[in-house]
Amino acid sequence: MSYNKKKSYFYGILSVLIWSTVASAFKISLKYLDFLYLLLVSSLTALTILFFILILQKKTKFFKNLKTNDYIRSLILGFLNPFLYYTVLFKAYSLLKAQEAQPLNYTWAIVLSILSVIILKQKIKIGHFIGLIIGFIGVFIIATEGKIKELNFKNPFGVFLALSSSIIWAIYWIYNLKDKKDEVLKLFLNFLFGFPFILITYLIFSTKTYSLKGILGSIYVGLFEMGITFIFWLKAIKYAERTSDISILIYFSPFLSLLFIRTFVGEKILISTIIGLLFIIGGVLIQKYDEIKEIFKRN
Repeated sequence: MSYNKKKSYFYGILSVLIWSTVASAFKISLKYLDFLYLLLVSSLTALTILFFILILQKKTKFFKNLKTNDYIRSLILGFLNPFLYYTVLFKAYSLLKAQEAQPLNYTWAIVLSILSVIILKQKIKIGHFIGLIIGFIGVFIIATEGKIKELNFKNPFGVFLALSSSIIWAIYWIYNLKDKKDEVLKLFLNFLFGFPFILITYLIFSTKTYSLKGILGSIYVGLFEMGITFIFWLKAIKYAERTSDISILIYFSPFLSLLFIRTFVGEKILISTIIGLLFIIGGVLIQKYDEIKEIFKRN
């Protein structure tokens, strides 16, 4: 294995390990804070760390090349993420078990296929259609805690929010790909323009509860869910021979996340959660069949 490939896998595995902890961090923080305060502190933390990364990478010079359209695009993307996406996601986590919210949010990969047909006019293959069906069976298994015939959702509004967050993220993902600015600069601008929406919403609607443990948890979320880990993932992609070689690692994250949820949050992981997650991941992998086949051919 080449030196660059080793570095790629190092940063890729590190990113997946860190991202696997954030569902637990969300739930622990929400024990002490309301979801809007969690969003305020974590997004401010991310905004700060991204600004320092821009300075360290000497990318602040890119600001002089920005045009009005770049700022308008960043305003729209910033409204979607971090504001709308994390508002909906954190509220979902406040209503659901972490083991429910995490895999339901992960359906964004399935939703992305649907939106790619609608927005990007891509053709849907039979494998994609089968993957969609399998993935959404997994959603029903998790949402009903395995009682799929009864269709008795334990918290229908929480399920609605978790699935809505996946739609918001998929929309953001598609339009963010069209933004050709530097990745770190782009993310910083999204947080910069998204933060005023977060602050105003917090001032109007938050219960304004404070807790040191909650604040520390929020800082952790800002650093590792929203900020530094993204840079690690970019490094993993940079050193990879092909993006598809490293992107396959991300499918380990939901299962590691369940392990952390059991260990740190103390939730008993239901069999229905594991089965439902297997269906969701299976649906995604079926859609990615051609890419996975190509990876195995090369290796």
